[in-house]
Amino acid sequence: MRRFMDEDFMLYNDTAKRLYHRYAQTLPIFDYHCHLSAREIYENRPAENIAQLWLGGDHYKWRAMRANGISEERITGSASDYEKFEAYAETLPYAAGNPLYHWSHLELQRYFHIDKVLGPSTCREIWEEANAAIQSGGFTPRRLIMSSNVYGMCTTEDPADSLEYHRKLAEEGFPVKVLPAMRPDSALEIEKKPWRDYMRKLGSVSGVEIRSFQDLKNALEIRMDAFDASGCVAADHGFERFMWAPAPEAAAEEIFRRAIEGEDLGQEEVDAYKSALMVWLGREYSRRKWAMELHMGPVRSRNTRMVACVGEATGFDSIGDHPLAVPLAAYMDELEKTRQLPKTILFSINNRDNMVLATMAGNFQDSSVPSKIQMGTAWWFQDHRDGMEEQMKNLANEGLLGRFIGMLTDSRSFLSYPRHEYFRRILCNLVGNWVEMGEFPEDEDILKKMISDISFYNAKAYFDV
Repeated sequence: MRRFMDEDFMLYNDTAKRLYHRYAQTLPIFDYHCHLSAREIYENRPAENIAQLWLGGDHYKWRAMRANGISEERITGSASDYEKFEAYAETLPYAAGNPLYHWSHLELQRYFHIDKVLGPSTCREIWEEANAAIQSGGFTPRRLIMSSNVYGMCTTEDPADSLEYHRKLAEEGFPVKVLPAMRPDSALEIEKKPWRDYMRKLGSVSGVEIRSFQDLKNALEIRMDAFDASGCVAADHGFERFMWAPAPEAAAEEIFRRAIEGEDLGQEEVDAYKSALMVWLGREYSRRKWAMELHMGPVRSRNTRMVACVGEATGFDSIGDHPLAVPLAAYMDELEKTRQLPKTILFSINNRDNMVLATMAGNFQDSSVPSKIQMGTAWWFQDHRDGMEEQMKNLANEGLLGRFIGMLTDSRSFLSYPRHEYFRRILCNLVGNWVEMGEFPEDEDILKKMISDISFYNAKAYFDV
């Protein structure tokens, strides 16, 4: 019997062990999609205890605790930090097979050098040992990022963000690249009540009074120039339902006028506005050589009673099942007609869509960038071993696994980087198994390049950083 989470954790053959330890283990990380705060990185305040590092804002852990019958007071409420940590320790023994079990123990091992298994009987001991390590220093955001061997990251920012802290980090010479990725969802969500207020906010930041669709494009162009100046290499979009309803510019203008004056819109009008804006944005991304990330499929904030109590983005989201293939293909084709389809990364939260995305990518490749259209890594509810293996097998079946840009954290935690290790171990085991089964050659040069590229170099080249 193997020891729990030893140095060969998740590596089940000799080739996998060699690939991971020789080639993947020590490579830097380029985390091209995360939700870390540039302000927190700049201000660099240390955490007070492990509960603050682990449980603040982590809806993955919150969902598990709710499933264990923990009261909300001990999850997001007024309970003490220790009581919340204790509640998580009570939950973890029931989480066999959940990636949280592995991630949590990887973080204890890598950052705190704690090999103990977390549960009710070890909770107090691990709490004290971890907090002693925190008090001894080294647990500031910058130190955690640097000790994790992070080369660079793209943080997710609204177009109205000032980007003040990205500039300050660059001016100070922080050695890790902290780049903004623009996420203009608020500009697209014309059907939502805050949209008109957001138009005023965006107008104020850009210096453009936004009274028309053209004004909006002018304001966004000004903000994209500012993002460009701060090193932006990507734009990110989140869609519950990907839409396609092409409309002429005059129709988009009329829809905008009605919305800005407070009129209600029908679904067809909402889709027409979003389609027109997405086409314009895609062309702008292409002109700037940015990558476009399309995250599709989650249904958000479905427990309205609990969301009213504890707020949005607190763990009440799930997988959606809207049809994707036809509208996505039409949108990408519209941009490709004028050779203005940017580098594009396709993510779906529903593994049902894996083969749709794997085959869709093949429709729009060209010679400008190797695997210009990427099938994104297993995302959110899929970023466990089964999800990662399925995504990579689908990509290998229909495209070029060796050109894959690999893992991201999609996280708000400064302790989330072992997720890259988790991914790399799964990758090496998958490829190692193919080699040992005689399905791929035992050519060390080819294997070294493949593992190294997927772990780091492909993403670095793709985003040109």
